[in-house]
Amino acid sequence: METDYLYFILTETPESPRHIHPGRICYISQFSYKLEVTKPAPLTKLSVFFTGSQSSIDYKIDMSCLKELGLEEAQLLMALPEDNERLKWFKERDALQTALTLSEGAAVTVEEGGQMLRGIVRYIGKLASTKYPDPISARFFGIELQEEDCGKGNTDGCHQYRRLFACKKKCGIFAPFNRVWPVVPASPPPSSHPETEDVSPGDRVTYFVEDHFRHGMVVEVQKKGGEHVVRISTDTDENGKTGGEVEVPLQAVAKGEIPAEAEGMDFDTSQVETNTDDIYTNLTVDSVVEVTLATGNGYGIIRWIGTLPDRQEIMAGLELEEEYGVSDGTFKGQRFFSCPQRRALFVKLISCRPDSRFQSLAANYSEMMPKYENAERETGHNGVLLDPVPPITAEQVKQLLIGRMKGIQGHCNSCYMDAALFSLFSCSSVLDSMLFKSTNPRDAPIQKTLLHDIVNPLRSKGFVEGQHIMKLRQQLQSQGYSRSFTTDEKDPEEFLNVIMHHILALDPLLKLSAGGKVQDSYCYQIFLDQNHSLVLPTVQQLLEHSFHSAGLKLAEVPSCFMLQMPRFGKKFKMFDKIIPSLELDVTDLLSEGPQQCMICGNLAQVECTECFKDPAFSQTGFKIFCNTCAAQVHSHPHRRSHELVNLDIPKGYLGHGVPHTLTRDKLELFAVLCIETSHYVSFIKYGPNNQDWIFFDSMADRQGERDGFNIPEVHACPEVGMYLEMPPAELANQVPRDMKGVAKRLFCDAYMYLYQSTSMCLYR
Repeated sequence: METDYLYFILTETPESPRHIHPGRICYISQFSYKLEVTKPAPLTKLSVFFTGSQSSIDYKIDMSCLKELGLEEAQLLMALPEDNERLKWFKERDALQTALTLSEGAAVTVEEGGQMLRGIVRYIGKLASTKYPDPISARFFGIELQEEDCGKGNTDGCHQYRRLFACKKKCGIFAPFNRVWPVVPASPPPSSHPETEDVSPGDRVTYFVEDHFRHGMVVEVQKKGGEHVVRISTDTDENGKTGGEVEVPLQAVAKGEIPAEAEGMDFDTSQVETNTDDIYTNLTVDSVVEVTLATGNGYGIIRWIGTLPDRQEIMAGLELEEEYGVSDGTFKGQRFFSCPQRRALFVKLISCRPDSRFQSLAANYSEMMPKYENAERETGHNGVLLDPVPPITAEQVKQLLIGRMKGIQGHCNSCYMDAALFSLFSCSSVLDSMLFKSTNPRDAPIQKTLLHDIVNPLRSKGFVEGQHIMKLRQQLQSQGYSRSFTTDEKDPEEFLNVIMHHILALDPLLKLSAGGKVQDSYCYQIFLDQNHSLVLPTVQQLLEHSFHSAGLKLAEVPSCFMLQMPRFGKKFKMFDKIIPSLELDVTDLLSEGPQQCMICGNLAQVECTECFKDPAFSQTGFKIFCNTCAAQVHSHPHRRSHELVNLDIPKGYLGHGVPHTLTRDKLELFAVLCIETSHYVSFIKYGPNNQDWIFFDSMADRQGERDGFNIPEVHACPEVGMYLEMPPAELANQVPRDMKGVAKRLFCDAYMYLYQSTSMCLYR
């Protein structure tokens, strides 16, 4: 994640390397920075990576040459192509700080081709996917030009075939912050005027006349008597006739069409129907609902409930899934909630009804759900088991999990959460302690939802409806962990960190030792130095090379080890294929405990970090020796200069050898999360055989279009075992698109590997 790093700008040419010029942006992981600052020696140099380098080479830079940046400052500066220009605008702190205050909807002036043009900010963000290995991308402003400047742009809101905002052809511009300035009005606008978007001829609009909403199309926008007036071709006039025209002040016009039900919200309140079904009166903030629009059903989330100025009806402010709204959460100049432009809509609460895509699901597929054997066990009001339910066993997988409408149903960018929860809880109990540990009363409902609405149904019925995942997302959002949990794509580690650390306060899964200091973590991101020689690596090799490069050890055997592969985000990856290690041997990665000499098997006493990459040795395993073997190995002329490091040997082992059958600490693979084209799926290793794999996709198919729902699917993928048994040379020659079944997804698209210790999880 981009927030896992600290960012700096180079302000002076360093002593080494001299080819890097002032103005370059660089970064270091928060974890690595903490290790550096906790060392006893004063911090004079920092090992950083430079953006745009296209490689994972780090450089030690004098601290005096670096100035720290905030994340958003770094993103804004990266939009400037030249180093000297970047440094110049960094020193112009006022301009940088002003740019940070701009938001979507702000009126601005943008410089384009030597002209100063007026516009409205419609988009703030990156123009392209982040390029590996950089953790961030440049931040640009997408601006819709206004009035006489419309037509002087170069885009309609698309960049490289990807739509970032919508405007007319040649009425949009993408620009870096140093070409954009906010427009400061001479005097604040009257607060009684409603906020409206600028409208153009041809726009469909809603206008307000005599306390009524009406619809039409803009014919012309003109200035009369010092104010803007909109001439509208009406759908129907006040007498019900069609084809007429009306002139309306601009402040009484809003882009888009308000749904039919909403037209009554400014009518006489005596006409409001007060008897509603109980199911509608149960709607609350964060409920998932639908309303009827002129174009069909619209779906969204209730963000606000209350009364609007001068009205008595109970209203609901909706954040819609698509841009069918009329504002960003304001109504007649007053803000009631915040959301993206054209996503907000205010309607009567009685016009809302629960999202039918979820409501119809249980009825349509209830007959497909298997009956749980112990039907007499205690159940809640919705039939969900309240007792703890054990994970699905290898014998139960075929009966409970295989098929369509199995697993967790995806909805609205939830695949990251669906795949993570399915991986952790379907066939493993390694993290079940988080379901039952005592937690803050404020967060207890989240834990209850996780156990009773998600984990128990998954294990007892093999299926979780999408509404329960949405409920969890709403709870996370309402607790303030992120305002976009219900709408945006996220990474699995972000979700898992919130759940495990911030909510359930689970003890950190990893204790990493470096230089005598121990750091806690939940996931481990694999980084490799620039000199690695790996081509078709195993997960075991990646972990060992990463630990060697960072100088890390494990302070103890983890019960659960979450490993993020060396890639960045959804697109860029370091290796074409990665071979899954079904077992992860962490014996040599431990900072304490007896270890075996890699040659004779007796008690190891020294380690040679320089031998780690010696081609004479295997690419797997740390290079540790007893004193006798170390002397023999380092008698070679090429190794005489190597520096050996003494190992920490437990006192009870001093002076004694170690039998060749010393028990080694191994973790077993139980799940892999994969990503391709922004969509997460997961593989589960559910049994002891190489063929015991299942594949899960929460959005494998869909029934219906806008009014439809996603169909999750789980199916067996024994073909994975065939590729695991191949010699590495043969596997390397496999063309991904020709690999059988879904095997390509596992070997080529791995994002996170999940390992468990069957012994250590008993103590956590």
